[in-house]
Amino acid sequence: MSSPAPKSPEQSEKSKKYDRQLRLWGDHGQSALESAHVCLINATGTGTEIVKSLVLPGIGAFTIVDGKKVTEEDIGCNFFLDAESCGKSRAQVATQLLLELNPDVRGDYVDENLDQLLENSPDFFNNFTVVIGTSMTERTLMLLSKKLWDLEIPFIVCRTYGFIGYIRVQVTEHTVIETHPDNQIPDLRLDKPFPSLKKYVDSIDLEAMEYKDHAHVPYLIVLYKYLQQWKAEHNGHLPESYKEKEVFRSTIRKGIFVDEHGNPEAEENFEEAIRAVTSSIKATVVPSHVRDILDDDSCINLTSKSKPFWIMAKAVRDFVENEGEGCLPLSGSIPDMTAETEKYIALQQVYHSQAAKDSEVVFRCVQQLLHQLNQPPDTITEKEVKMFCKNSSSLHVVRGTSVADEYDPKTPNAQNIAGNLENPENTMVYYVMLRGVDRFYSEYNTYPGEFEDQVEPDIVKLKVWHFICLVERFS
Repeated sequence: MSSPAPKSPEQSEKSKKYDRQLRLWGDHGQSALESAHVCLINATGTGTEIVKSLVLPGIGAFTIVDGKKVTEEDIGCNFFLDAESCGKSRAQVATQLLLELNPDVRGDYVDENLDQLLENSPDFFNNFTVVIGTSMTERTLMLLSKKLWDLEIPFIVCRTYGFIGYIRVQVTEHTVIETHPDNQIPDLRLDKPFPSLKKYVDSIDLEAMEYKDHAHVPYLIVLYKYLQQWKAEHNGHLPESYKEKEVFRSTIRKGIFVDEHGNPEAEENFEEAIRAVTSSIKATVVPSHVRDILDDDSCINLTSKSKPFWIMAKAVRDFVENEGEGCLPLSGSIPDMTAETEKYIALQQVYHSQAAKDSEVVFRCVQQLLHQLNQPPDTITEKEVKMFCKNSSSLHVVRGTSVADEYDPKTPNAQNIAGNLENPENTMVYYVMLRGVDRFYSEYNTYPGEFEDQVEPDIVKLKVWHFICLVERFS
């Protein structure tokens, strides 16, 4: 066997540097991170901590928008600022210090008030991947929220006040291909074997094997053999109930070789087959959440502005209705198991080959759809289609609402909020209090209790603003 080509020094160094996160989200996730450009509004303690957590794993670039100068208060609550920073541009100082954390990251800053930036450079935010806002006034928050909503750029609002805070994610639509589910059920198709799988497994005769070979047959083959026997005896039905599965396990257990004394031999592959009955013997269907995606209007009625996710989803839908005969494209992955290397690789190749055939069919359909939509043929690559097909059983779509709508008294969620406010332990209480604090700041340009001699008067004023917020919401 030939040895694989050694990785380049650059690759190995990068893998070593980002090893932990690569284990979490893989090369594709890292690539998405490195191609992202994030904008931070205001280099507060909260804001710089967020960007720090993006710089360390290798975000592509960040830009800080902040027109304020560093104050003594900033130094007390921001790890990145020191006494020498006082009076300097907060955006500039924070950017310089953040860039020291990772030389792979690009950083820039805009020493300008957000209100002025929105007025003087309305297209400034058009090309960011994500915008993060901290310590924003209510008026500016509304302006930026509406703009980013129209641009379909995700907006993350982070608000902290003492020991409490919240994160609000504004996104029109967020599609996820690699969801990395905790308990991924293997796509084995034992109930609906594709032709090449059936041909390969049918060529193996368990009864004619010696013990050495019998004990090293991949457990998927064992399951398949006994499942065919079960279906033949039960009108084509799978073992579904707990009782039926126990009977099925007993049938498999009887297939274990016994020695001359009648004792069962040590056949780990059969034990693996018995343990895998619950996870592997299932009807192959399109999961309900994926069916919802395939039946979504964005999937069925494509336009020239349709995003790659929906074009690929439409191609998968067509595959399910035609070549797939009701099934999604095969993922091509099989679990580890006790088996001879040669037998395992042969079985693995059967699954890989079928997955490649399925994704090829989907890719051809994608190309046809791109042509029909007058989109460039390289809009979606074959690699992206393979990734989509591999993860087609765990796709996810999130649709949200805008922050501006949340602040609109006409938004019909008043009863839900009122019900939560009746429970003092519900976090909605803090949300309403923070809204009152923001109103207070917008009116007086200070936070309640900021000056010692104004604590008591501020309490009265804050109660008034809480009352106003509630009246606006529930009137």
